Amino acid sequence: MLHHFIELVVPNIIYLLEILGVFIITFTSLKCFIRYAARGFDLSDDVIKIELARALSLGLTFLLGGEILSTLFAKDLKHIFTIAGIVVIRVALTYVLHWEITSDMDHCNSFSTLKERVACRQDVVQQKSSNKH
Repeated sequence: MLHHFIELVVPNIIYLLEILGVFIITFTSLKCFIRYAARGFDLSDDVIKIELARALSLGLTFLLGGEILSTLFAKDLKHIFTIAGIVVIRVALTYVLHWEITSDMDHCNSFSTLKERVACRQDVVQQKSSNKH
């Protein structure tokens, strides 16, 4: 009974996960490209880059879930090795994207802190110059 249920339901879940992953990647890629183009193709905008990397990571996670579920229907060892290879590649991509997101967010945070320091120094200089007068 459970085996019959798995054969009926799980393939639909796999397709749904794959469609969701592709939709997330496609929709966010188009959205980020439009924002990127609207800002004059400014490569220094890390916010768009971080948003796109997060969407790619999320989309790959959905695709990875579908691949893991597809191991339930593996007919032979060759098919399992193929799925395992795909899973390894997707996990590596997700890890690299996570690393990139983290480093970009650290860069943005340090830049924000630097901007705050510059603004604070400018305030101090202005206060000192106004105190002299």
